[in-house]
Amino acid sequence: MKIAVSACLLGVPCRYDGRSKGDDELVALLAGHEVVRVCPEVMGGLSIPHPANEIQTAAPELRVVDSEGTDNTQAFLAGSRAATKKALDAACTCAILKAKSPSCGTGKIYDGSFTGTLVEGDGLAAGMMREKGLRVMDEHEAKFFLQNL
Repeated sequence: MKIAVSACLLGVPCRYDGRSKGDDELVALLAGHEVVRVCPEVMGGLSIPHPANEIQTAAPELRVVDSEGTDNTQAFLAGSRAATKKALDAACTCAILKAKSPSCGTGKIYDGSFTGTLVEGDGLAAGMMREKGLRVMDEHEAKFFLQNL
């Protein structure tokens, strides 16, 4: 199976804080599958490291801002489009994306207040991939999914 995976989950230090969220258990479960590495934030042109970003879920229109107030919506949209295209071009059928991220979060994301408050919703790349027909899950759901294939 071809699976798009957030690069940070594979150990690539590409998160906003310059670290990774490498998950050895997930990597082991991915053995035997073709992995397509994606990082929408890097693909959208954001530098590593950069200030934390959140989707302002209470705003009337889409806005992704960083903790310093800079609007990075266009970079997040560009990166989400690029990551989705890469997954589709590689014929991926599903994506395993980092939980809670404004790009990759699936099901729950931070609300844009930078207070750690989670709300229902998807990050931009997760939403785009889901709209294009990919099965999208976070790293926790993916472990159960891969163990039960």
